[in-house]
Amino acid sequence: MTARKLEITVDADKPSFSTRRVVDAPRELVFEAFTKPEYLKRWMGPRAFEMISCESDLRVGGRYRFVYRGPDGKELAFSGQYTEVVKPERIARTFKFEFMPDIESNETFSLSESDGKTTITTTTLHKSFANSDGHLEHGAKDGMTEGYERLDELVVALRKA
Repeated sequence: MTARKLEITVDADKPSFSTRRVVDAPRELVFEAFTKPEYLKRWMGPRAFEMISCESDLRVGGRYRFVYRGPDGKELAFSGQYTEVVKPERIARTFKFEFMPDIESNETFSLSESDGKTTITTTTLHKSFANSDGHLEHGAKDGMTEGYERLDELVVALRKA
């Protein structure tokens, strides 16, 4: 499998950034990997962090919460509410790092397929440029890069199963 690069674009006009990443798998499978707790636990986040709890009520108005344990034993939680779910092409949700509960963003994931490969485009909109910049500066790129590498591994395993 060819290594894929995470592309990040920062919006100069509003406090947001977008990412783009291609995964060698059909859109239906990628959507499942993004929405089923048993799959999310296997790929989302950096390798050094274990997702120890994954709750997801995938419907408009439904809530989600992901809890990770880091290599130092500390736990980190992220949570929010789904605002749009269009299977298998789009998910929108609020996103909050519970350690900093006053900083909430809106995330949108769009999935498009071509020739059996899925392009994942995310947009994260914050309330301020400082929050958007801080999100990127505090590990988002590295965490997403490792997570997508793990997603590549998961879809290979699922396709073989």
